[in-house]
Amino acid sequence: MSEAPDIEGMTFEQALAELEQIVARLESGQAPLEDSIRMYERGAALKAHCEKRLEAARLRVEKIVMGAGGAQGVEPAEFS
Repeated sequence: MSEAPDIEGMTFEQALAELEQIVARLESGQAPLEDSIRMYERGAALKAHCEKRLEAARLRVEKIVMGAGGAQGVEPAEFS
């Protein structure tokens, strides 16, 4: 496999797309064992990154301040 990009710098969409590619390759059963193990490890890291990004998005949505007339404003979520 070529040098993989840093997961922390990926958007949710980029991480999910790569995770889908890894799953497809693993399901095909065509990769050698060592490559499969490396792909599985990267896939687990990508999954954790996606879950973290989704949780951050959920928290951001929860910070929307609702008033009688609807949304009054948004407070940015912390992405750490």
